[in-house]
Amino acid sequence: MDKVQVVLDNNYRTTISARHHLFHSDSPNEGGGDTASTPEEVLLGALGSCMAMTAKMYANRKGWALERVEVTLSLQRFNGKEYANYSGDAPFVHEITENIQFFGDLDAEQLARLKEISHKCPVRRVLANPVFFVEPVLEG
Repeated sequence: MDKVQVVLDNNYRTTISARHHLFHSDSPNEGGGDTASTPEEVLLGALGSCMAMTAKMYANRKGWALERVEVTLSLQRFNGKEYANYSGDAPFVHEITENIQFFGDLDAEQLARLKEISHKCPVRRVLANPVFFVEPVLEG
């Protein structure tokens, strides 16, 4: 995968470069100008896009009449110690609420399969599995 570069050059507004595409992120508060989506919104957009594209690719391979996909996502952060059914030691737990709708001439079995396939998209797999950050060793 190609690298993504982020440059912060004006208050909290960032310019994100991915291959030959540019997009922005900003903060709506604390000195930000609210000129673009927040980083969390960009993350949810990446997840929803990946879920929709994964379902569409699968439907195309199967020859199914999937005309449109709509994914609505929200993110909420909770105190880890107060979150029901969580027994780990992480200080925070994040909950993503999703609603995915498929449009087209599809039967109940196809709709269920598309939902299952959308949950196997690469971005969702990153978020649902352990992630490790690798940083270069700084020598003084």
